[in-house]
Order: sequence, then structure tokens, then C-alpha cells
Amino acid sequence: MDNIIDLDILEEPSLCFSSLNKSCLKTDYPLEVRVLLYILFSTSSLITVIGNLLVIITVVHFRQLRTSTNYLILSLAVADLLVGGMVMPPSMIRSVETCWYLGSTFCKIHSSLDVTVCTASILNLCIISLDRYYAVCHPLLYHSKMTPTTIRFMIIVCWGISAALGFGMIFMELNILGNEEFYYNNFLCEGACMVFQAKAAAIVFPMLCFYIPAVIMLCVYMKIFRTAKRQARAIQSTNAKSKTAEEKSGMSKSERKATKTLAIIVGVFLTSWVPFFICNCIDPFTGYSVPPILFDVFLWVGYFNSTCNPIVYAFFYSWFRHAFRVILSGGIFQVNSSHTKLF
Repeated sequence: MDNIIDLDILEEPSLCFSSLNKSCLKTDYPLEVRVLLYILFSTSSLITVIGNLLVIITVVHFRQLRTSTNYLILSLAVADLLVGGMVMPPSMIRSVETCWYLGSTFCKIHSSLDVTVCTASILNLCIISLDRYYAVCHPLLYHSKMTPTTIRFMIIVCWGISAALGFGMIFMELNILGNEEFYYNNFLCEGACMVFQAKAAAIVFPMLCFYIPAVIMLCVYMKIFRTAKRQARAIQSTNAKSKTAEEKSGMSKSERKATKTLAIIVGVFLTSWVPFFICNCIDPFTGYSVPPILFDVFLWVGYFNSTCNPIVYAFFYSWFRHAFRVILSGGIFQVNSSHTKLF
């Protein structure tokens, strides 16, 4: 027994790069676990790409769907597509192999893109909540406020802010500002690709990227649902025909369904990302004691949100399901298919 213990003590730990002195330590998962993780992550990535590509083609191709709200859904689907196609695959290799083998430059690009698309997702959802606010609470002002030009401008601003935060934070090393020496001495090694954050960065960037937009969205949707509840009571209390009552209340069935569906998407998004951002904020204040595997699990839970969104659309919108069937059957290649009536 003593000999076995001695052998275990003398056994050298696995390294990402055995020939380098500053190599990171590597966790060797059993082959069965690695294969299972590769299947799970690659399947999720594929479903995310295909699902969001269907959403993008649907909104772009069918003229009936070219509305302000759907352009915002299109922008959100582009962010989710980038998550599935460009963020998930390298993250999959890093998570399964527990090392980064794709070079330091691509690590910065990947980390920047990761932060950018996550921020773009929540800012797009924030704009969608404002779109729903005017559609439900101020329907007479909706078409004058949420014009196609306004929507395009808001989408451009959304992506501009997201890219500035994502690429600016990583390439200018704002995330380690004030804690550079500690980072270089304790965290920097060959084979690592993580977004280390000093205490200041752990407060500022999550606030800008997640918490402030999330609070805005929750406040807006609370206002929307109070208004919707009041309108529903008005419809129930009137003796007029339902169509006339709906016209008086200013909210049609389609508007209510769109608001409910997008609220569910917001709820799924917040639920998916809250655990990661909580860990992200508390980690610097607890001596970076959060286990890396826990970070990894919460990060993938956040990624899986991009897989869920197209499924939510397909589940709640019959016209999305109709459009998906047309696309998958090759019907979009027929003459005048863009004029297909979906609802």
C-alpha cells in the first residue's frame, strides 16, 4: 500500500504542453466521458446553427415576415448563429481537452467574439422589449416611433456597443487592469484561454453587458404585463364584440402572442446566463476560488440558450413552423415563394 501511495506522489501531473516550462496543467477525462461530451457539444452546436439559420432565412425570404419585430428577431438569430458556428466549436475543444491548442491570437479573437455575441443578444432583447412596450402600451404611437429606420439604427448601435465592449476589453486588456502582476504570475500559462477579470472589471463589464440591460428588460415587461392585464379585463367586461373590444384596447391576439413568446425568450435567456454572471462577479472577491469546471458548466448553460430560441419560435408560432417546412422541402426555390401566405 505504501508503495502505491509513493508512486502516486511521484507521478507527474499532465501538462498541456509537456515541452514547455510554463505549460498549464491538464485534466485527463476518461475516453468515454470525452466522447460523450464531444457528441453533446457538437450536436448542440449543429442544432444551434441549423435552427438559427432557418430563422434568418425565414425572415429574409418571406415578405409577410418583414416587420420591425421580426428584424429584431433576425438580429438576435444572427448573434445565436455566431454562438453556434464560431464560439461553441473552439469552446468544445477547450472544455473537453481542458487546454487551448489554437494559439494566443485566436484565443483573444474567440474571447472577444464570445463577449460580443452575448452582449449583442441581451441588447437585442432589450430593444425587443422596447418594441413590445410601444406595441402594447402605446399602439397609436408604435408605427411613428418604431419605424424601419429607427429599428436599423438601434440594431447598428447594439452591435457597435457589443463589439466595442467585447474586443475593447480583451485586446486592450481592460479586464486585468489594476491586477496585471497577479494575473501574469498566477494565471498566465501556455494552454489557457480564459477571460480573467480584476475586481473593477468584474463589476463594470457585467453591469454594462448584462445586469443593467436585464433590469431594463424586466421593468419594461412588468409595465407591459400590467397594461396587458388591464386591457384583458377591459375586454372581458365589455359586452361588445371581441374584435371591437380588442380594437378599443389597442392590443390584438397576435400582439399578445408575440409579447408572450418574446417574454419567454427573455426569461430563458436570463435564467441561462444568471448563474455564469453571478460566478463571474463573485470570483475576484473570493480569491478566484470558483472551480474552473463550474465556470465551464455555467458557460455552456448560457450557450445552450442560443440552441433554445429557434425551438421557442417553432413551438409558439405556427407560421414559423410553416415557413420551416417550406424551406426544408425546397419550396423557397419555387417562383414567387417569397409571397407565400404563412398566416
